[in-house]
Amino acid sequence: MASPFDSINSEAYKAYVFWSAVLVAKMLLMALLTAIQRFKNKAFASPEDTRMISKKLVPKYDDPDVERVRRAHQNDLENILPFFVIGFLYLLTNPAPWLAINLYRLVAASRILHTIVYAVVVIPQPARFLAFVGAMMPTAYMTLQTILFFMM
Repeated sequence: MASPFDSINSEAYKAYVFWSAVLVAKMLLMALLTAIQRFKNKAFASPEDTRMISKKLVPKYDDPDVERVRRAHQNDLENILPFFVIGFLYLLTNPAPWLAINLYRLVAASRILHTIVYAVVVIPQPARFLAFVGAMMPTAYMTLQTILFFMM
């Protein structure tokens, strides 16, 4: 019996790995962006962190700039992690390589744009919504195609 992995197109697989790695790097940078906001606004969540700066500082849990970055990071976790799973499973459906490659590109570009318009250079709605949908729709499409392909 042939393995379903044998039919994975190498170009689509390379695109999946590349864009997934870009999204991992992007999520790692979110931790750095959170730290930058914490230092900039002196808004540390733990007493031991405040003592690094001054013994007079107290923990601050509600800084709007820090919370905005944290929400963007949380949104990444809620959307990028499912993409990692379904993006790979979608490869097992033997999709047209050009389609898979462009879906991966669209998800990555939309997630990067989402962070920019939400946490870096705040742009009013519908910018964030459009960036969110730009990643959600391809992920939903890949999910549906994978379910339909493997439905018994």
